[in-house]
Amino acid sequence: MRWMVGRRIAIPLAVVALLAVSVIAGVQLVRLHIDRAIPQANLFGSPTTAPSATLSPLDGQPSPSPSPLPGQGIHGPLNFLIVGVDTREWIGSWMPHADTVMIMHVNADLTRAELTSLPRDLVVDIPAFAPAHFGGQRTKLTHAMSLGSAVPGSNKPNPVQGFQLVAQTVGKYTGISRFDAGALLTFTGLRGLVDALGGVDLYIDQRVQSIHLQPGGAGRPACRSCEHGTTGPRATYEVGVRHLNGWQALDYARQRYIPGADYARTRHQRQLVTAIVGAALNRDVLANPATVEGVVRALGSTLIFDGRGRTPTDFAYALRNLRPAAMTLVSLPGGSVYSSGGQYLGESLNGVQSSYFAALRQDQLDSWAAAHPSMVDRVS
Repeated sequence: MRWMVGRRIAIPLAVVALLAVSVIAGVQLVRLHIDRAIPQANLFGSPTTAPSATLSPLDGQPSPSPSPLPGQGIHGPLNFLIVGVDTREWIGSWMPHADTVMIMHVNADLTRAELTSLPRDLVVDIPAFAPAHFGGQRTKLTHAMSLGSAVPGSNKPNPVQGFQLVAQTVGKYTGISRFDAGALLTFTGLRGLVDALGGVDLYIDQRVQSIHLQPGGAGRPACRSCEHGTTGPRATYEVGVRHLNGWQALDYARQRYIPGADYARTRHQRQLVTAIVGAALNRDVLANPATVEGVVRALGSTLIFDGRGRTPTDFAYALRNLRPAAMTLVSLPGGSVYSSGGQYLGESLNGVQSSYFAALRQDQLDSWAAAHPSMVDRVS
């Protein structure tokens, strides 16, 4: 079934939500519509410390009339956590897993950003988590979502609760004490978002063949004796700048049985981020109310947002000067970890992440990227 194509690929649509609407004329007129369309929840599990909408974020005094522009008082640096979830809703007993974990850092003047990923199978210390009656464990990062989503006395998982444990785990691993916003992504509207934008222009940096889809987008037939469990012609993505529609973009960025495995897949996901943002900021797109409405609808069916007391349009306006060309995509290298008996345990980064996250905490990632050019992804 084609609707299943996107279930394993998480693109940080929060980035798109924050940037795409930021240059729409008359942002005050559309802010309520956008903020109502995009579901919001307390993803971090702690009371917000941001000021209320009726108080000035600068001095706590009543806001003047008329109301200030959205996003007034949001200052950098900022850190965003984006978690993509494989929910497999069609399997009643399935617990959600964090398939993609991305961290976006925006610098102090809100004009530049760095985006990196943590491997889904990264071996980490997941802390104890009382809401799920979980005592803590050293295991793969992806399991933080499933372990945190468990609701005692119920067989129905709560991914919003699971996000809290992922955030605590990532904070512990990276030393990031607080995330300023977050997004929890599922996949219902992801393909629709790319199609609503009229497709995306994406630089494909290596030849990729799909194990899931045929060249026309139909699913490859199942085959128990075949490699990867499917057979037949394969959709193929050749090196170069290509225009991809929704199913092609998701299928390309979903593949991990390729040179570089999951590290290559997360790199392709980050590259797709800039392509989506670039398409969302296209003047022809923004000038078409029907297109904007389609984008907002797709976002609303795909992500849950937590701005720690701020709305999506607050961040959109605050980040209005951030453009795709000012987003640096960083690949943190690592490799597989095995037990003494040869059993695969997961992934481990090679140590350079310590300097990366130290630079992030000090808002010095521009300098870090300049000193580590081999870890900056090519996007064109």
